[in-house]
Amino acid sequence: MIKKNNIFKKIHKNLHHRFDIISKIRKFFKKKNILEIETPILTKFTVTDINLFPFKVYPENSYNTDNKKNMWLITSPEYHMKRLLSEGIGSIYQICHCFRSGEIGNHHNPEFTMLEWYQPNYDMFDMINEVDNFLKIIVNIKKSDQISYQNIFMKYFFIDPLNTNISELNYIVKKLGHKHLLNQNNTIQNLLELIFTIGIEPNIGQYNPIFIYHYPIEQALLSRKNLIDIRISDRFEVFFKGLELGNGFCELIDRNEQTKRFQKDNFNRINLNLPNRSIDFRFLQSLSSNMPSCSGVSIGLDRLMMIILKLKKINDVLSFSFQNC
Repeated sequence: MIKKNNIFKKIHKNLHHRFDIISKIRKFFKKKNILEIETPILTKFTVTDINLFPFKVYPENSYNTDNKKNMWLITSPEYHMKRLLSEGIGSIYQICHCFRSGEIGNHHNPEFTMLEWYQPNYDMFDMINEVDNFLKIIVNIKKSDQISYQNIFMKYFFIDPLNTNISELNYIVKKLGHKHLLNQNNTIQNLLELIFTIGIEPNIGQYNPIFIYHYPIEQALLSRKNLIDIRISDRFEVFFKGLELGNGFCELIDRNEQTKRFQKDNFNRINLNLPNRSIDFRFLQSLSSNMPSCSGVSIGLDRLMMIILKLKKINDVLSFSFQNC
């Protein structure tokens, strides 16, 4: 009983720290005059991304007049926030709960807290600089590092990820001791992602946060294509203490291009025997109605808490873990 009480006391202490950190974050945005907003957590459409598995909701009483009765918990507030951006709301941020099925472990919980933040008229490097400033204030770091996706592969494996082949990547995976993960369905992109995850990510950002930018266009997600080199996207990620903290873009605002990417996602889903996803037409409409040039970032706040409080498990910064909810 004493041990159990000590565990509760530790978690309660961490929750007080959590409150202080979130208060500090809100103070940061208030000082910059960035509006805090709220958008739906329950929505009629979900993502097409093959790597995300949302929670489907089956309402007991349907509010729809058609047969599309199922709804979804959001994997991020991105679509709704961009709809507000298209209406001219200006710089905005949100702290909200997001939900992703199948993600559980020391660094994952199916329900987690996201900070999502958008700045109109910012390019990718403007946003990187803003996130760097955010981390200096909130985490109290002195500096961060930056390197391109291409150069980080050159540094660790002496290959150009923008000009490689299956054989070269298979050799690296074997050298890393993960031959069992190779199969005939592997593509250049999923091998690059695998090598990055097991061979690069654990080794970077140990002392300072590090921004990796200009991911291959095949990994663009919702970011725009680079205006100079069409092989890369204006996407970045930030890593610190062995954790991926944030994912940011100079946002894609071309409706036709975004439609093609969603359609390609669904094509890939079919090939992987995954269900087809209905495309959020309201989000696509927002891309053709005065959507400003902008950049944004999503930051996992639970992981940020882990780093600030020097904790190893995400459960230690949550009121209730998935196992205890």
